[in-house]
Amino acid sequence: MSTLISLHEVCKSFGGIVVADHISIDIQRGEILGLIGPNGAGKTSLFNLISGLYPVDSGTITVAGQSLDGLPLYQRARLGVARTWQHMRLFASMTVLENLLVAPRDYPGEQISHIIFRPQQTRTTDLALHEHAMAILHRMNLQGIAHTHVNDITFGQQKLVGLARALMNDGECLLLDEPMAGVEGAAYETMKTIVREEAAAGRAVCVVEHNVSFIKDLCNSAVFMASGKILERGSVDTLLSSKTLADLYFGA
Repeated sequence: MSTLISLHEVCKSFGGIVVADHISIDIQRGEILGLIGPNGAGKTSLFNLISGLYPVDSGTITVAGQSLDGLPLYQRARLGVARTWQHMRLFASMTVLENLLVAPRDYPGEQISHIIFRPQQTRTTDLALHEHAMAILHRMNLQGIAHTHVNDITFGQQKLVGLARALMNDGECLLLDEPMAGVEGAAYETMKTIVREEAAAGRAVCVVEHNVSFIKDLCNSAVFMASGKILERGSVDTLLSSKTLADLYFGA
């Protein structure tokens, strides 16, 4: 495996609140890395720093060797940084399929000149993206609700739609923010299968999750964070047996 995502001495604070304190992490292609720790540890903040929602105060973040310094969110997405959100952020007035079709990282129809001067290319791309979106929905057994508005489907299905939308970005970086919160049954098993398949295909996957069983089932290794710092990194079994984790996460 080779490093895809690299954070080196990344710092970020909001006034006196430190959310990233000299964070250095490398995530490999094909790896599923878990981020665990108590609420307020800085896990989601790391995703916000990688995806560009927050600028770093200092340090560097690179994807496939390219610095993300100063790049806005959309340019990072076009470089292949895809993520899900803890609170999903789906477009409630749109259908499941429409939520996926807004997510490709490079769509010629975004430019009016392409629509006017290259209409055939735009139509061809539209058809290809539609087929790609439906193929992703088939993988998740969601094809039957493709034309249903997202506010009319179950919570578990909405979580899967959030992941499906991230997969419409075919880049190599996949950040999953609490994908299992509120998910159970068939949706839970589907989520695990898809995450495994994406890592096996070469994506670098990083998961923020409080469901320790999910982390233990999927992750090659894990990082334990608290107060914006990395306290320990190692196998999930090693971290779960750590007294530091037990005291700070589960309570002494």
